[in-house]
Amino acid sequence: MLHLRAILFWIVFFLSTIIIAPLVVLTFPFPFRVRYATARSWVSINLWWLELTCGLRYQVSGQSNIPAEPSIIFSKHQSTWETLALQAIFPPQVWVMKRELLRIPFFGWALAMLEPIAINRAAGRKAVDQLVTQGKTRLARGRWVVVFPEGTRVAPGTRGRYKIGGAVLAEQSGAKIVPVAHNAGEYWRRHSFVKKPGTIQVVIGPPIETQGKSAQQIITEVEDWIEGTMDKITTINSQA
Repeated sequence: MLHLRAILFWIVFFLSTIIIAPLVVLTFPFPFRVRYATARSWVSINLWWLELTCGLRYQVSGQSNIPAEPSIIFSKHQSTWETLALQAIFPPQVWVMKRELLRIPFFGWALAMLEPIAINRAAGRKAVDQLVTQGKTRLARGRWVVVFPEGTRVAPGTRGRYKIGGAVLAEQSGAKIVPVAHNAGEYWRRHSFVKKPGTIQVVIGPPIETQGKSAQQIITEVEDWIEGTMDKITTINSQA
């Protein structure tokens, strides 16, 4: 039954992508808010369909911690799920992502309409400089910036190495960081076709002030909060 539900989900997921991605590309003459709203309709459709077909929903704690001013979101990265849900939870945002994604026909072109910070991960310091320069520009335009500090999806119960780039952006921009922990990987695993029914727990932490702190201090504080909260989420789930 789980396989059948997953098949139904993926059918609509791919169909909605085929339909909406070209529509987003066609919004290129319009302001960012129009382009973003068009893309966000894809998110709303697929989160709704995910709950209907696979019984996978989510619960958010700490929404009152979301500040009024544009900030930098540092999120745990376990699944494809959070790439959808963060857009539903937070104000309009841009993403730090690998530039290869922009080369995917239609889907990548649609991503380009949303002003992402598309970096070459192999470029080292130049990639960090690009992230900082473009990130400061996006923040000044009123966009939030989403960073997955581990850089790639990690399995539940594990952690990747937290990379410094997003913290350098925070150090040089002075923007607040909003840390996010969640356990989506327990229900929608990396490379998994099947999604388990249940309720994903999302916890939004108090904003972390970055002014006067070094990038290393910032990333350490972020990692301590996210991973400490992940331990609590995992413990609660194991007892349920």
